[in-house]
Amino acid sequence: MTDAIACLADIVRVHRARQPDAPAVVHEGRTSSYGALDRASSQAANALIADGVRPQKRIAHLDKSSDLFFELLFGAAKANAVMVSVNWRLAPPEVLQIVNDAEAEMLFVGAEFFPVIDRIRDELKTVRKIVALDGAHAGWEPFAAWRDRQPTADPRLPVAPGDTAVQFYTSGTTGLPKGAELTNRNFMSMMPLWTREWLLAPGVPNLVCLPMFHIGGAGWGIAGLYAGATNHVMREFVPAQILDTLQRERLQVMLLVPAMILFLVQAPQIRETDLSSLRLIVYGAAPIPAELLRQAMAIFPCGFQQVYGLTETTGAITLLPPRDHDPNDAKKLLSCGYAQEGVELRIVGTDGSDMASGEVGEIAVRSPQVMRGYWKLPEATARAIQGDWFLTGDAGYLDASGYLYIHDRVKDMIVSGGENIYPAEVESALFGHPAVADVAVIGVPDERWGEAVKAVVVKKPEAALTPGELIGWARERIAGYKLPKSVDFIDALPRNPTGKILKRDLRKAYWGERERQVN
Repeated sequence: MTDAIACLADIVRVHRARQPDAPAVVHEGRTSSYGALDRASSQAANALIADGVRPQKRIAHLDKSSDLFFELLFGAAKANAVMVSVNWRLAPPEVLQIVNDAEAEMLFVGAEFFPVIDRIRDELKTVRKIVALDGAHAGWEPFAAWRDRQPTADPRLPVAPGDTAVQFYTSGTTGLPKGAELTNRNFMSMMPLWTREWLLAPGVPNLVCLPMFHIGGAGWGIAGLYAGATNHVMREFVPAQILDTLQRERLQVMLLVPAMILFLVQAPQIRETDLSSLRLIVYGAAPIPAELLRQAMAIFPCGFQQVYGLTETTGAITLLPPRDHDPNDAKKLLSCGYAQEGVELRIVGTDGSDMASGEVGEIAVRSPQVMRGYWKLPEATARAIQGDWFLTGDAGYLDASGYLYIHDRVKDMIVSGGENIYPAEVESALFGHPAVADVAVIGVPDERWGEAVKAVVVKKPEAALTPGELIGWARERIAGYKLPKSVDFIDALPRNPTGKILKRDLRKAYWGERERQVN
């Protein structure tokens, strides 16, 4: 059915032709059919073109999830523009950095985030026009008026498989996010296989509850639409609302991060909720504690499927299928599965040589899902993509059967609640406090979030400083989810002879004898 879909824009074109009245997106009481979504996205495309957005130029989106996101996404695809969805959890200076880095020409903002843009409006370097997605703001055109002034005829601009479709900003170790360019080919190479694996098909009620700035949110929504499913888009993750929607709409499939699974398992309503419609829970974005997985498997009467992937690989590249989720096989539950069709995995040592089965090294991937590169960062791209292989920055090993196990992170990264946090950025914010002489930020085990951010701080002589004061200082400078959950004070940080902080030594006190240095 989906053979005719060759690029992102074709998704709505094909389903408008084949099932125009079928529900595509359901959001807060509104239902958009595939025909309506196709027409609205054509209007959005024509509006972008009328506003001078040329092929491969960027537009930015700042709001929580909604049906309007998909109208804009497919509008951008039809205009061959590049969609940049900005993390709405970021502080205003961080939003500014991303919008300016992307050289976005238009900015689409939800009412909840008008104050953020008001604070940085004068510093936006390339934005020529701001559109209000909902609500009213002086000087900004409302989205509905901006869209509805245009004809519903599809502009049919030419789009090449290698053209960038979406640009996600992802974590790194340099202190600033990098824009990963994902092409039409990247998405189309994965969709046929993954939508089958994920049991997505026409009419299947599918939950879309991760944020749209995340490959797990936008990518999962795109997969559901590619398959012709009925996609229930939640503005944000609220456990009671998720369970109510699950029961009311008879949801069959959902993608969750481990922290979401924990919140649902702990929700008071879970025991009274009819879960019988569920067929599959796909989970990923962070490792899951085996005990939490066992609890979830005992509560939800469906299959579980773990996936591993990165923004740079357009999401999932491995699969641990339901048949491998034996609650009595603790070892297998720690695996993130085996490489999928079209994906090759290698484990490489520091010299680039292949490691033997069971030996830990850096995980390398070769797949048509691997990104085009990092936007305007040729050196970073060259470091990450060497020949045909993308170096993930994750350390792990392959067993004799080809199952992948994540062991540690090569890159100095923290994953908390499915969100990547780079310590260098947090350290920079903390280091500016006048009482701080030295600081290191690490991830420590956390039952709720998987990992929590901890700051290990050396105070200046005679300085007085409390954890609350330091966290309050950082709150003015970085997003709330990046803030340290705890602060420890020590006399000196361990360093090697070249001055590099020995974070592995710092972590030992908190990770103990755990087999994996991720949680």
